[in-house]
Amino acid sequence: MNKTLVCIFLCCCSTSHVFSQQKQWDSTYRPGNYALMEGLFRSYPNSEKDIVFLGNSITDHVDWEELLGMPNARNRGISGDITFGVLERLDEVIEGHPAKVFILIGINDISRNIPDSVILNNDRKIIQRIKAGSPSTKVYFQTLMPVNNTFTQFKNHYNKDEHIQAVNEGLKKIAAGEKITLIDLHPHFLDSEGRLDKTYTTDGLHPNAKGYEVWKKILLPYLK
Repeated sequence: MNKTLVCIFLCCCSTSHVFSQQKQWDSTYRPGNYALMEGLFRSYPNSEKDIVFLGNSITDHVDWEELLGMPNARNRGISGDITFGVLERLDEVIEGHPAKVFILIGINDISRNIPDSVILNNDRKIIQRIKAGSPSTKVYFQTLMPVNNTFTQFKNHYNKDEHIQAVNEGLKKIAAGEKITLIDLHPHFLDSEGRLDKTYTTDGLHPNAKGYEVWKKILLPYLK
């Protein structure tokens, strides 16, 4: 093979590799239970007194009404959901004109290699759509919690600390620009190594009972 053909071959391989790195994510992904949960949410009655908790499994795994002792707390978490999924079902939240919405979303996007800039753009869209559709609703966006790579159950979520940090820093700027409240959960769950403290998790991703108690204490001032 002459030098010209070798150069062409190498260029093609390089271009293909770069393209494959850039396109390893899918905005259309929805978890298997998405349709079921979305349908259930739409069937429930709404109230302007509702306190909505919107997100993925980290939100979904706890009974917010029981945890907070608030009969108007509404769980709108779907395990495995991403920011695109939240945008798709956001009208169900907006139409009820809830008193408050607490949002935590993005770690599954990171695990699925959705770029930080895309996640943040979706976060901004979520905020703007709620503000436009329900101006009386108070919006609270929460930073992503840390993860702990000494566990093995959620390998795609571990070792993405730089992305978590980038999204959290971006969220702070968006919250300031949109004039909504940013609740910085991340530092409250760190151990001395900068990972999700084992005291608060059993799998390195989701909070355990102690973790939810910490989260509750952080949220209480915003629920008064």
